[in-house]
Amino acid sequence: MITKIDMNSAEFMAEFERTQAFSDKVCQQFSLTYTPLHDVKESIQQGLTRNKLIYGKRYCPCFMVIGNTKEEREKAGNRLCPCTPALNEEIPQNGACHCTLFCTPEHARALAEEERLKEVSHTHSQGLSKEACEALIHQKEIDADELEALLEARSRGIVRFNLVDTREWMEWAQYRIKGTDYLVPTTSFYDALAQLKGHEKTPTIVYCYSGSRSAYCQRVLKHLGYQTVVNLGNGIMSYNGEIESGE
Repeated sequence: MITKIDMNSAEFMAEFERTQAFSDKVCQQFSLTYTPLHDVKESIQQGLTRNKLIYGKRYCPCFMVIGNTKEEREKAGNRLCPCTPALNEEIPQNGACHCTLFCTPEHARALAEEERLKEVSHTHSQGLSKEACEALIHQKEIDADELEALLEARSRGIVRFNLVDTREWMEWAQYRIKGTDYLVPTTSFYDALAQLKGHEKTPTIVYCYSGSRSAYCQRVLKHLGYQTVVNLGNGIMSYNGEIESGE
């Protein structure tokens, strides 16, 4: 049976304010800060409020609440905010709790910068700055919009990198991302890799059709000593920029 809560009710709004005050105290007590992602923050606080109204406690809204009675719920060890795994493991190790409501100041700044870069790269007609390019080129994975923005920046001499297609020759000849520098097919990877000799220190962006083959090649390149290797997540199938074909 689904319990329906009216988020516009006076009861919910009053409890929501108490939840906000509660989470403010958690930040103060443990020297934490909120996620800079406002929608995430609001959603988690609403979930905590909902659980408080239903169960009488602010159980973490990112996990199932197990148990039909108060005693069963306590025995089941449901996560109660701020939960022990978050304080003892997740925040010290990852910089944020599982829900990402509470973060270390350093992690919150990194999240804010990541969001800023996404916003800039997804409106890349204005042009990426050198600093934005450097930040993107050192990520493990970028999306199609970010690659398109980096290619535009490379054409202006703002950034240097090699774009490598890890698909097979017939795929490459049929169509490829305009600006691709090398074809290094996954099936003949080590033989074709001779083309990149001497480029170990040059940032490399790899792509395939969906992102899986190139992710594998990314790991191999890192193992071989290539310092900066970035994978195009979701591959060429997600790319809406310029395409070229032919040998």
